[in-house]
Amino acid sequence: MTSNEPLILAVPKGRILKELSPLMARVGIEPEAAFNDDNARQLRFSTNHPGLDIIRVRSFDVATFVAFGAAHLGVAGNDVLMEFDYPELYAPVDLKIGYCRLSVAAPSRLAKSDDPSRWSHIRVATKYPGITRRHFAARGVQAECIKLNGAMELAPGLGLCRRIVDLVSTGSTLKANDLVEVETIAEVTSRLIVNRAALKTRSEELTGWVERFREAADAA
Repeated sequence: MTSNEPLILAVPKGRILKELSPLMARVGIEPEAAFNDDNARQLRFSTNHPGLDIIRVRSFDVATFVAFGAAHLGVAGNDVLMEFDYPELYAPVDLKIGYCRLSVAAPSRLAKSDDPSRWSHIRVATKYPGITRRHFAARGVQAECIKLNGAMELAPGLGLCRRIVDLVSTGSTLKANDLVEVETIAEVTSRLIVNRAALKTRSEELTGWVERFREAADAA
């Protein structure tokens, strides 16, 4: 990253972006028209600020782009930050969007008779093997994690495992697949994240954007 190139803001695709867009407007960021065009295939966009571009990537990849310096700042859920635990990232602002929780879930018939205090080894399907292993290790439970990128709710019914760890918002998907939450690991919101090295070399610019996002989040 050089000091004369535009700052790059990495934002996640999907549900969080819908909640983030009004916040960006309050911050004063207006992406080019293609950003809101569902038929556009570009991934990098200019904004009304000549010194700021936006890239749109998968939610799990935002932290990686910022940690490795491909982007200077970004928006990521604290579930992603917990999973990767990159030391290169600084998360100064809770944007108070993307509310959900990271939970352990199991089939309803199992949850009625299960006793978590007796667990010593469990098999879990999850997109979050790092968080899952650390969570259960803290209780002296060995977690065998099966990494899935989606459709976790299918795993117990098809015999892949008996429990899952996944994000839960309304709980409707769990209910539709006869699963219930048995434990909450963490409450999740989206955070503004900054590359620590960039914050040192481009302190004035990045601090200015951090304060803008902080003010917009507090006002909301």
